[in-house]
Amino acid sequence: MASTHGAEVLVASNRGPVSYQVREDGSLGAKRGGGGLVSGLSAIGPDAGALWVCSALSDGDREAVRQGVGEPGVRMLPIPPDVHADAYNGIANSVLWFVHHMLYQTPLEPVFDAEFRRQWASYETYNRAFAEALAEEAAEGAAVLVQDYHLTLVPGMLRALRPDLRIAHFSHTPWAPPEYFRLLPDDIAHQVLTGMLGADRLGFLTRRWADAFTACAERFADGLGGTEIGVHGLGADADFLRRRAHEQDVNERMGGLREEIGEGRKTIVRVDRTELSKNIVRGLLAYRALLEEHPEWHTRVVHVAFAYPSRQDLAVYRDYTAEVQRVAQEINDAFGTPDWTPVVLHVKDDFARSLAAYRLADVALVNPIRDGMNLVAKEVPVVSDEGCALVLSREAGAYEELGEDALVVNPYDVTGTARALHEALTMPAGERAERAKRLMAAATALPPKQWFLDQLQALRGTQPS
Repeated sequence: MASTHGAEVLVASNRGPVSYQVREDGSLGAKRGGGGLVSGLSAIGPDAGALWVCSALSDGDREAVRQGVGEPGVRMLPIPPDVHADAYNGIANSVLWFVHHMLYQTPLEPVFDAEFRRQWASYETYNRAFAEALAEEAAEGAAVLVQDYHLTLVPGMLRALRPDLRIAHFSHTPWAPPEYFRLLPDDIAHQVLTGMLGADRLGFLTRRWADAFTACAERFADGLGGTEIGVHGLGADADFLRRRAHEQDVNERMGGLREEIGEGRKTIVRVDRTELSKNIVRGLLAYRALLEEHPEWHTRVVHVAFAYPSRQDLAVYRDYTAEVQRVAQEINDAFGTPDWTPVVLHVKDDFARSLAAYRLADVALVNPIRDGMNLVAKEVPVVSDEGCALVLSREAGAYEELGEDALVVNPYDVTGTARALHEALTMPAGERAERAKRLMAAATALPPKQWFLDQLQALRGTQPS
């Protein structure tokens, strides 16, 4: 039933724009997050009647819900921790993420057994909680923008509850081609697709991912029906990045990094979370191959590698983080000298230090196995002081927009990546500057606010299904 005083624009995502911590004295502290959605939603202004529906992720979040404490325009859902763990880690991150990034070691996984079915029931419960909250909060004919693979069932569930709404879903990940998507049990694959197709409009980061969804819908559902498909390639927030990259804490981190790197050396920079799709280990192996094949680079180049731990509650991610550290140490042991550390590796998240590395980059290495977009590929060219060369995987979503001016690699080809790193390091200054200028223009073509507004405008132009 429509709310007569509800929100006109609603966003639904697993993580919200604010989180809470319980302080030592028992009081609650709030911390605001960043990212494209936060920037985007701010574009519609405080008077737009907007609401963000998200999960209460921590004990602090749940305590805030219990106390009725909250930010205006945010509703946190107190989903039971065990249900959230099953839905988020068991299904979203361990099944749907792996399918869309094509990461399974298929001789051993996946195994869709009774435990999977139990976790899938939690995923349904989790999605239903969002659908019911959105149905309760939305004004008549409101626009609802549902985010990502955590909430694939919400559009269909919400459509059944509130047929008057305009509903969109946006996928921030790749979409698997039919041959890989069919790894899912038939009924689950159909449920995911029909859940998504409850939306009036589905958004993707690239045409490639949109076409893959369309192919799956035609193969395993009854086609797209009346659902529109749109492509919105999220760009870098250039104004924010340039301003933030010149603040005092970034300047201080630059001093520390310059000390670690050493005077007059070239830098190959990568900044990633230790997600399995980011391909950090093969990037290190490519750097090792560069040092083996081109000894003239010894003492003249440093690989600045920031690999910030991700999803450490999953064993496979902990193992991957450990392997990144092991390979980096192996390279330093094999090639390092008393005054040259070939790999400067940091695993503690530090945004200011990341921006400092961006500014110092001569070469940016972005070589994912598969990525929805990979904003780092867009951010480094924007921030780099001297304009950097970009070595980019053809499997990154950013390849669609940046491929023409990047040095493009097959992410599995370590030898080819080493060759591209050498080419990037030796690129003439004039060519590098010209490429960097074009990369910057492409990277900032659709900044977060415009990215969000474009989707909202397109959704409002549709008719409810």
